[in-house]
Amino acid sequence: MSGSRPRPVVTLCGSWRFAAEIQRLTAELTLAGHVVLAPVAVPREPTPDERERLADVHLRRVAMADEVLVVDVDGYLGESTRREVEHARACGVPVRFLSDQAPA
Repeated sequence: MSGSRPRPVVTLCGSWRFAAEIQRLTAELTLAGHVVLAPVAVPREPTPDERERLADVHLRRVAMADEVLVVDVDGYLGESTRREVEHARACGVPVRFLSDQAPA
């Protein structure tokens, strides 16, 4: 990538009900040259301790990002996603919403 400007690190946030959209955006942004940090699906229901650990790790992904892209299909924001958006703003990380980019 000599001579090219590095793309921002993007952290995706959103409900796992939108897992297919998160995976699609991860691929699309990665192919465009971004480093993408996304939530991780586990193959079983996590324990309460694991759920807390996963949430903490994702907040760290948010803090590491150059920007956060919220996958808010139909404007939906769950409690965890709201917390991630608040954390990004508290860390000074710009936040974009997928619903703002959708064609009208």
